[in-house]
Amino acid sequence: MTSTHTAASSFQRGQLGTLSVLTWIGDPAEGQNIPYLLAFSLGDGTDGPEAGEAAVRALIVECGLSVGGGVLDGTRVPSLPVKLLVEGGQAVLNMPYLSAQCPAPPEWLQSANEHEEVYFLLASRPWPEATPGKPVSEEMLKAFVGDEQTLTTAAHCLLPVTRLRK
Repeated sequence: MTSTHTAASSFQRGQLGTLSVLTWIGDPAEGQNIPYLLAFSLGDGTDGPEAGEAAVRALIVECGLSVGGGVLDGTRVPSLPVKLLVEGGQAVLNMPYLSAQCPAPPEWLQSANEHEEVYFLLASRPWPEATPGKPVSEEMLKAFVGDEQTLTTAAHCLLPVTRLRK
């Protein structure tokens, strides 16, 4: 789910197309219960997948992230314009001019609460097969996220988990 704000931006929102997010955790049996959050375009923007990829790259810059570099520790950058709210069984990702949310499974929510941070990937490579509302198999996820092109053209960041104050 994506919504836009009306402020001007250096990226073309129409070219971005549908921005989707999904969550998963590493295999706890292998000692990897790290919570992950992936944001990606379906590549269904107005000018096709290539323009969508360029729009995501512009969004990455707009967010203060970089493509293919190391992992930015967003927990140490309070001014980072990328925020993650975990509340009511949802992961809500807020970036300049965009907000996207997805339901998160209980094991992901527990891991996010325990770690108080999430490994975030903003993929510039479109993933049209991951249509919202249709399940993504573990094999599909591994194939996309484990692909060298996806990893080297994505922004990588640790995001602190925020919650609503009560």
